[in-house]
Amino acid sequence: MRIEVVRAWPRHHESVMVELASGATVAEAIAASGMDDGGHVAVAVFGEKVEAAQVLREGDRVELLRPLTTDPKEARRRRAVK
Repeated sequence: MRIEVVRAWPRHHESVMVELASGATVAEAIAASGMDDGGHVAVAVFGEKVEAAQVLREGDRVELLRPLTTDPKEARRRRAVK
């Protein structure tokens, strides 16, 4: 089955398509993508947070979530001041 693995930064993103056997997990998809640099704090499939043991289905998109660089409330306050 084909799975897309994605990670993003503020100004660019990376996306890799991997071929996995049926019944593969999120952890296996990340390992196959070569993107497992330890920089992510969580993983999601189509925006829904999941565990590494989650079994994937054909066409799923695995998203590597990075830590926030700014508190969202503080960023909103700064934009409101402008």
